[in-house]
Amino acid sequence: MSGYQVVSTIEELERAGASDELFALIRGSQEVAEAMVNAGSVFLQNRYVDEEVVSNYSYPDGYSAKPLTKQIGTLAELFGLDGEKALAFAENLPELPEGAEGWFAIPKWQAVASTYGEAVENMFALIGGGRGFKNWREGKLGKQYLRQSERAEQVFARLCEQQDGDILIIPAQFSLRHRGRSVRRARAVFTESEFGLGSFAVGCMLLTHPEREQVWEQLHIDCSGDEYAPAGDGKFVSAPFFDWGDGKLRFSTGWTGNADKQYGSASGFAPQS
Repeated sequence: MSGYQVVSTIEELERAGASDELFALIRGSQEVAEAMVNAGSVFLQNRYVDEEVVSNYSYPDGYSAKPLTKQIGTLAELFGLDGEKALAFAENLPELPEGAEGWFAIPKWQAVASTYGEAVENMFALIGGGRGFKNWREGKLGKQYLRQSERAEQVFARLCEQQDGDILIIPAQFSLRHRGRSVRRARAVFTESEFGLGSFAVGCMLLTHPEREQVWEQLHIDCSGDEYAPAGDGKFVSAPFFDWGDGKLRFSTGWTGNADKQYGSASGFAPQS
């Protein structure tokens, strides 16, 4: 068992409310730590197991992951970014990890705005400039409402250190892997390298792949890499999602315990290092 697995599972147990006595025992012995963390991993994987429904919904006809050169070019033009380093990085990619559907280009949000919420707003303006779009949380994307999950923030920080330039290249899937699962159930079953994608990442993927959302009768997208506090009161019990209705792309939020056969969480896969 890696040190990362031990630390990460202990952190999860801590958030789940495990006692101080348990942590003292775990930290006192490597053997006990591994045994307890293995048991803890099983417990964590079984959280919210009742928040899954059978789903046969899939992606709309006409959608497929575009070549990275096209994705990078689109984002560089729309946001006014430098895509040369991303193009160079894309020339020597490793094997696509298990669970990923393809490689996707996503700008570093810091290259777009000074805060995460502002970056999301700027991305929304670009989406709205090219298609019908409704933001049901307009004016409520400040830090008291919207934030990245701790896991997503950590992974993106590491990716930013590893990849130069304004645009990142990541392996990802567009929600089919977790269809029918609530956001918190999807988070519970993420693999060691997997992490949720948030509003900015998913929105940028929709900028380069508008075909992904185009009808109601299809699989829609939970943004499990973000957390949302509906009242702006520090209670981040919801998560954003994108779907389709009234002839337009829509953005809203919902409780993380909702399991719906028409929705699934988009996720990326962190480099193993």
